[in-house]
Formats: sequence, C-alpha cells, structure tokens
Amino acid sequence: MSTPQPLATLSPEDLAGFLAERRAAYAALQAKGLSLDLTRGKPSTAQLDLSNGLLHLPTTTTDRSGADVRNYGGLEGLAELREIFAELLWVDPEQVICGGNSSLSLMHQVMTFLMLWGGPGSERPWRDEPTVKFICPVPGYDRHFTMLADFGIEMLSVPMNDDGPDVTAVKALVADDPAVKGMWIVPTYANPSGSVCSEQVAAELMSMPTAAPDFRIMWDNAYAFHHLTEDEAKSADALSLASAAGNPNRPLMFASTSKITFAGSGVSVLAQSSENKAWYLKHLSLASIGPDKVNHLRHVEFFGSPDGVRAHMRKHREIIAPKFAAVNAALTAELAGLDIARWSQPTGGYFVNLDVMDGTASRVVALAKEAGIALTPAGSAFPHNLDPNDRNIRLAPSFPPLAEVETAMAGVATCVALAAAEKLSQ
Repeated sequence: MSTPQPLATLSPEDLAGFLAERRAAYAALQAKGLSLDLTRGKPSTAQLDLSNGLLHLPTTTTDRSGADVRNYGGLEGLAELREIFAELLWVDPEQVICGGNSSLSLMHQVMTFLMLWGGPGSERPWRDEPTVKFICPVPGYDRHFTMLADFGIEMLSVPMNDDGPDVTAVKALVADDPAVKGMWIVPTYANPSGSVCSEQVAAELMSMPTAAPDFRIMWDNAYAFHHLTEDEAKSADALSLASAAGNPNRPLMFASTSKITFAGSGVSVLAQSSENKAWYLKHLSLASIGPDKVNHLRHVEFFGSPDGVRAHMRKHREIIAPKFAAVNAALTAELAGLDIARWSQPTGGYFVNLDVMDGTASRVVALAKEAGIALTPAGSAFPHNLDPNDRNIRLAPSFPPLAEVETAMAGVATCVALAAAEKLSQ
C-alpha cells in the first residue's frame, strides 16, 4: 500500500481522480440513510446507569451534625460534600460552596453579581463601566461566549496552546486596559482542545499585573476528573497560586458532577477566597435559603469519599475511552498523510478538536448534515461563532454507542477529504 501524498502536491490529473473517488464515497455515505449526532458532550446512557444507585439514596434524613437535610438552611451546602470536593480540587473545605445541579448556573450568578454590584476590589458595579471586556482562549467553550454576549461584554480572543492560554497575549491585554475585567479558562482537558494548563502558565496568570483592580479568572474545572488514560493530569492549584501572588480574589473555581453522576440532577461546586465567598453568600442569601441538601447527602452516601469519586470515574473511562480511540482511528485511516487536517488526541475531557483545511469547516459540517451526521456548527468554539479561518470543528463522541461513533467518524473523514479536494480543485 502506497504512502498517502499531501493533497496539495498532487498533479491536476491525480487531484481530479482523488476528487472523483471521494464524491463516490460520499454518495455511498448518503445512501446509508444515517441519523447520527456528535453535537454535544453528553454522557451516554451506559454512563448514567453507573449512578443508578443514587435513586435509592439517601438512607437517612440527617447529616453528621444531626441537622435535617429536608429543611431550610445550610447555604454553603452539606459540609461532608464540600470536604469531598475540596480534596479532589486541592482546596480547603472552607473555600468551597456546593450548590444545585449546574455549575453553569453558578457562573451566571457570579457574572450577574459582578455586573450588578461589582466584587471585592471593584470601584463600581461592572454595569456602570463604560466597557467591560473578557479574554477568551480559543478554541473554547461556546456557552462561556454566549453568556458574555448576553451581558454585552466585549470578547478578546487569545490562542489556547497545549499548556494553556497564550500568556504573552493575555499579559499584553490586561496590562494597560482597566476595561479588561476577566477571562475564562477550562484548565484541565480544555473544551474542546483537551489542553491542560501547566503549573507555570497558571502561576503567571495568577501573578500578572492587571490594570483592573478587580480582574477575575473564571476557572471552569468542568473536566478535572474526566481522565481517558491512567496518566491522570493534576489541575493546577489556582487558589493557592493566586494567594501566594497577593491576588487571592482573582480566581473563581467551578466544577460539578454533571458528567459524573446524573447530568440533570447532580451537584455543583464553587471554590474561592474567603472574601469572595462572603461576597457571594451575601448576595445569594437574598435569592436562596439553601440548596438541595437531600441531593447533597445522596451524593455523599453514594461516593463515600474522594476515592469513591475517583473509582467511579475509572468506570466512566472504560466506557468512553474506546470511543475516543475510534475517532482517532477513523481520522487516521482516511486522512493521515494528506496534510489537510489535524486533530487532538486528548488524555481527558469530552471532546476532540478537529482543524480542517482553512475555509472548509462550514462545508464539512454541511456535507455531514446532508449525509445524516449532525456536528456542532463550525465556529462554535469562537466568540460570536466566528472562526476567522473557518477551520475548527468540535467533535463530541461520548453519547452515541461505540459502533455509531465508528460509523459517524468514518463519514466525517470522508466529508473532510471531499471538502479539501473541492477547495484545491477550484
């Protein structure tokens, strides 16, 4: 079998032959009548089944202090649950608040509080600032960007590298502009690149001078425990790094069990400095008299300890790691050597980042849709859905059964090759 040749180096005759072959392959793909979905990073039914034991819990109505979890109170969340996640996130239990099923809701609450009242160190509410800007590593998480857009916050893109955000670019943006109030980061197995923020990069982010005295880093640790290999990445200790640098209020750390237990009825976590915590609880107390402590106790009984969470996540790994391997196998089989695409091989998280030939991502997504394969819209991993190079596609293989992932990814590879051949033939 001959070694594939970079597509751009083919003669016009050979390129025409390649294009004809891929058109035939695509016609065969369409004839299969597929209906497959790789759009969102949802846990599969098999993963959800791992947590069915929650349905029979809790076995008691009181926490270890004797307080009735069915009643009002406990705004910070159940102490036992906070201790479990404090160890997992390498923070102090006193820094942790546990809430409802969605860390995204916590993020939105924090942003709302900052806009309405400002935070510790703010000169005024952010809504009274002439302009508010946020740094957004790209490719990144679409829901972060749509939230900022809804608040009317200007987004400044910086590259997301293998070891985290481009620190040089970030420093240049924050140094002289007080309107730059914060940034988003998914530090461990980033969405969608799978990057892991190094300790060095994290330290620089927490210590860098900023023109805004109330600069915040929204540290979304959504995938901190979602390992795909036995070599488990350790998330940088953002709170300790910030405190040591004299910026204890800079990071706000979020996490949840949305992809650990039940996506719709898990628990969420917010870890922060003592001053940020007092500020957050002050405003939260006007909206809530306490979270769902019954569900908190249910999770405490189900996991038992931080090691219980780690053991549970190894079961998740057994289910989804083969799906990620299938993505890599399908893309390698069809595209390796053609020099028309590159893709991540993440060691954790929920996504594969696929970069195709510039100017073809939208075409790939459209071709896939016409063949019955739903992909996240091109550009979704960029602010306002605008990928300036039209090259990025986020793949989410967790939800479909393995056989469907294999079928879908073979089809996606066909679409990538066809779109590239079309562009080079123009």
